[in-house]
Amino acid sequence: MDRTPELSAVLGGDEPIAAARDLARRFLAQVQSVHGISVSSWAGGTALLVVSELVTNAFKYAPGPCALGLRVTDDVIEVGVWDGESTLPVAHPADPGRIGQHGLEIVKSVCRSLEFRPGLEGKHVIATINLVGSSGDASAT
Repeated sequence: MDRTPELSAVLGGDEPIAAARDLARRFLAQVQSVHGISVSSWAGGTALLVVSELVTNAFKYAPGPCALGLRVTDDVIEVGVWDGESTLPVAHPADPGRIGQHGLEIVKSVCRSLEFRPGLEGKHVIATINLVGSSGDASAT
């Protein structure tokens, strides 16, 4: 691959989750049309789900705006979300009786990997998704 396709944006305002999904859709379309990289429909749909879940969590649990980064390298789509909350998220174990808080559980089940990286001012959550194939059942680190 000559150049790694990537996009990043700071999200805020009234509709940050819709804006994040729209950015991800446009990015994935460009990856295919401009860079000629095949993205399976499973991978594209999964990337939109992961973007939606991670950005929703950032706006629900962290102060201020967040940043979204998307990148394709080798055989994965990397979704990164930064927010200003330093507390690292916890993916709860599966519990069909629990109402809500299943987002990270779902993300873990469809991603190759899921990482939580603390920073000086906030944290970075990074999920990788296979470009082809199916889920990877990530172990959160």
